[in-house]
Amino acid sequence: MPDVSAHAPSAEDPTALAPLARYTTLALGGPPARLAEATSADELVEAVVTAGRRGEPVLVLGGGSNVVIGDDGFPGTVILVRSRGLRVVTEDATTVTVRVAAGEPWDELVAATVAAGWSGVECLSGIPGATGATPIQNVGAYGQEVAETIQKVHVYDRLTGERGALPAAECRFAYRESLFKRNDRYLVLAVDFRLTRSERSTPIRYAELARALDVAPDDRVPLADARAAVLRLRAGKGMVLDTTDPDTRSVGSFFTNPVLDVAAAERLRTRTGASGVGEPAAWPGPDGSLKVSAAWLIDRAGFAKGYPGPDTPVGISGKHTLALTHRGGGSTAALLELAGTIRDGVRQRFGVTLRPEPVLVNCVLD
Repeated sequence: MPDVSAHAPSAEDPTALAPLARYTTLALGGPPARLAEATSADELVEAVVTAGRRGEPVLVLGGGSNVVIGDDGFPGTVILVRSRGLRVVTEDATTVTVRVAAGEPWDELVAATVAAGWSGVECLSGIPGATGATPIQNVGAYGQEVAETIQKVHVYDRLTGERGALPAAECRFAYRESLFKRNDRYLVLAVDFRLTRSERSTPIRYAELARALDVAPDDRVPLADARAAVLRLRAGKGMVLDTTDPDTRSVGSFFTNPVLDVAAAERLRTRTGASGVGEPAAWPGPDGSLKVSAAWLIDRAGFAKGYPGPDTPVGISGKHTLALTHRGGGSTAALLELAGTIRDGVRQRFGVTLRPEPVLVNCVLD
């Protein structure tokens, strides 16, 4: 396991104390105290144990696509997860279960499943980051969530010092939530996904995707068609990484869609009706709750795409209202100040408080 940085730069170690900006899709974040790279589950566990013996805090970093790191960096060991590989562990006539290393790039996995004729994650195409991060966030998009296909999450338990596998039922999956989020007890080493042997997608449940495919809701389409359509939609919103496009220098959706109970939903409808902006874009839940489009709230609160203007180092994406982008020369502090302005504006206009989706490391949204 290479330890690629130390507490002081040296001629032998040119990466020492390099800013973490180079490892995040936002291209923001100060230096770590120490930087290590793990290319296997064993090295990942060893790195965490070693940092623990030193009494150092640990930040495990995969693709850096769902994290906002403070300008002061991280005062401990940052472990870059670079383990790779996937293999079939069980299969039958209709399903296949694959075990995927935590460091495997997520979109490469999705592409492999589509090519193999395995259905279940095709609508999650184009999402940056590593596979080991997907259960933490319960990654979802275009009508699919990883919780629907995850069978087990293989972990190292920092409390007991043992390795094990948690079945999906114990992972406490919810909308963009899990047992692992904001809880550093478990270190994700690998994930088992149970997929369906099928050349066709799961039912298309997301209206925008159905329109893009020109099919009715709940229709199925060839896997390759579903993947291609999702990639086109994401690219149109700046949600597919492109080094030449500053609009993609983001963490994707910065805020989650707020889920309101019946009373809060009614209060929101009263406010939107009084202000003349119309019925909020939303998805009703089976319990009477309402998941409201954060993008709709942001836009109707006066924060349009491109806000506050093209010459600022941070701003709302010109393609997607939910993405806050770093256009270059900015700082995490400036990004969070912008996020706070948007959150406060939405709360003042609609009485709804938006919550950040990415993990905030050594920084806070005041």
